[in-house]
Amino acid sequence: MQPPLRSLDSSPQLPSHADVVVIGGGIIGVFAAYYMARRGLSVAVVEKGRIGAEQSSRNWGWCRQQNRDARELPMATRSLELWEQFAADSGEDTGFSRCGLMYLSNDEEEIARWAKWRDFARTAGVTTHMLSGREATERGRATGRAWKGGVFSPSDGTADPGKAAPAVAAALMRLGGSVHQNCAARGIELEGGRVSGVVTEAGTIKTRTAVYAGGAWASSFCRQLGIRFPQATVRQTIVRVPPMAQQLPDALHTARVSVTRRSDGSYNLAISGRGRVDPTAQLLRFAPQFLPMFAKRWRNVFPGGLEGIRGGHESLARWGLDAPTPMERARILNPRPDAAAVKQTYERAVELLPALGHAGIANAWAGFVDSTPDGVPGIGEVWEVPGFILAAGFSGHGFGIGPGAGHLIADLVTGAEPIFDPAPYNPARFKQSAWGKVADF
Repeated sequence: MQPPLRSLDSSPQLPSHADVVVIGGGIIGVFAAYYMARRGLSVAVVEKGRIGAEQSSRNWGWCRQQNRDARELPMATRSLELWEQFAADSGEDTGFSRCGLMYLSNDEEEIARWAKWRDFARTAGVTTHMLSGREATERGRATGRAWKGGVFSPSDGTADPGKAAPAVAAALMRLGGSVHQNCAARGIELEGGRVSGVVTEAGTIKTRTAVYAGGAWASSFCRQLGIRFPQATVRQTIVRVPPMAQQLPDALHTARVSVTRRSDGSYNLAISGRGRVDPTAQLLRFAPQFLPMFAKRWRNVFPGGLEGIRGGHESLARWGLDAPTPMERARILNPRPDAAAVKQTYERAVELLPALGHAGIANAWAGFVDSTPDGVPGIGEVWEVPGFILAAGFSGHGFGIGPGAGHLIADLVTGAEPIFDPAPYNPARFKQSAWGKVADF
């Protein structure tokens, strides 16, 4: 099943030229296009399916600083400001709210790790509150149980995955940008070794700059250009329950299950970090580079099935520019939810919040989380193809940091002072081993 998603009409005509073509209409792509359009660039977004229909609408909706890896924290902090600023500037509703995020635990080692992160966060100017057992039990009273401790991050929040990307795309179009759905980018044209155009199924757009924000498809697309981008996708499952009369926490995390209130009053339920890895040719190719990641997170990742092969996004195939590509055969990656995960997630959620037992399951879905060997995204120009900007591998963190990533991409394209240091995201780092560099959270 597919998650709720706002519909959006496409622009009527594909332009012949654009200053920048953004490939991929998820949260990263549309925010990058929006910030470039605000600077006066002509921008076209081409999306093989619908705006926001893949991972950008299939995530929890958390916009957090809490427990971010040090490399991502500056992007997360600026993103929270940009979520608010976007709503004020555009008048569009993304469902963003600084509702605060709450973490509860009865594991003293886990609480100690949170306290250690709190101490680090202070050095970065981030406020987070450690909760005593009494405070955690009071804040978590909806669970009806006692807790040893927890964390409350008051300045963090959530946005609605079903609204956000289409809202940004709508704002982009009002700025003069164009958005083209059901329009797959088949490849890149080069002149003198650099980008000269983007070939789509509807025609070619001449441009000197292409931003690739295609999520799970990134490695396959890069392969067509001779670019080696190590990427693996993890299939994760989310359960949704319908709106309830009883008010539950807006955003609650425990080690066993996490609960997030959507803007329509329904709730997303998920088990943090749990997923299945579907074997594919691409996975086997990059497996050695992902050993550090697997060694750190093996307890939550399980062998999958044929969903990765069915999706077609992780093949080693080469395709031409004059015939349909795998992206046109799978316009929206909509993998099957893990049935065992659906059952376990709901059972754990009801155990945590008994009121959910009266709600039942409204629907469930899965999505492919695009991961890099170190769990940190790749953002920047790829030296092999000047004019080609990669923005992929967000490793399950992309939704919340989408505005900051988009702003950084606009900075790189226009030569402006970067909103934060881009060095940690440089794609050139993937030529080195990830041992000792895997993100902590």
